[in-house]
Amino acid sequence: MSETEKKWVEITVLTPPELVDALSNFLEEMGADGVFQEVKHGPEESGFNNIKAFTQEEIKAYLPWSHNIKKQTAGIETYIDSLSSLFPGMEKPQFSTTTIIDPDWGEQWKKYFKPLRLSNNIIIKPTWERYSPAGHDIVIDIDPGMAFGTGQHSSTMMCIMAIEDILLKTSEREKYDILDVGTGTGILAICAAKLGARMITGIDIDPKAVKIAGKNAVINGVEDRVEIINRDIALYKGSFDLIAANLISGALIELHSHLISLTKPGGYIIASGITEQDAKDVEKIFCNGETVLYETRSKNEWVCHTFKKTG
Repeated sequence: MSETEKKWVEITVLTPPELVDALSNFLEEMGADGVFQEVKHGPEESGFNNIKAFTQEEIKAYLPWSHNIKKQTAGIETYIDSLSSLFPGMEKPQFSTTTIIDPDWGEQWKKYFKPLRLSNNIIIKPTWERYSPAGHDIVIDIDPGMAFGTGQHSSTMMCIMAIEDILLKTSEREKYDILDVGTGTGILAICAAKLGARMITGIDIDPKAVKIAGKNAVINGVEDRVEIINRDIALYKGSFDLIAANLISGALIELHSHLISLTKPGGYIIASGITEQDAKDVEKIFCNGETVLYETRSKNEWVCHTFKKTG
């Protein structure tokens, strides 16, 4: 094995929560093997020039070392500069790199992923870990190396809790048709299927995500009830008992009328990916007479609203 094959570059980015998805997707497209997120609470020393950070998020990504690594890291800096010009009111993301010399790092990063309880009943685990379910445990198998995320983000957790709460409180969940907007790895769609929903449609504009979500549905044996499609939600038509939209505040506000139109009377819209500062704006625009606020959850500076369609 050559020296270059033993090297990996760990990229660490400290960023405002609103920019996590954009940066994660950029790093993924660069060819990173695994993009992982962690909420950083403050005030605390961030490690980047002693910046005092309040609640921010840390993204870690791993690139195989190559002779183009300087060009790649320069590309990250350029992308961060472009984000800062687009969002001048946000603190500029900071990043650092560390070279890891380890011939087995391509496998060793997996040791950081262990089975995790996301809700009262849902356990998510990587495919290589063992877990013995107890009681009403429902186990979801995910291979984090296939996609961006393992369901550990607060907004995803709250979505799962909200889906679980609604489905387990109704005696007719086997009749529920559900839409998962921006399905990503397909975790929400798979959870809904395992909780007993009749049919779940996962929609995403990213062809790679669609492929990944489809594979995860097969891994979990729910491909007969989970349909994953590559389409723009703004152009999609249908009628659903429950819609889960784990997006960002701006997208939720932009899509609110369309999401409401896709919801059956008496149905639910779970809107997550909302920062605390945007929560009131999202609530206000959804509660426009057609829907009412059913429930609100919050975790680590993130908010998840559930709305119910009245007519």
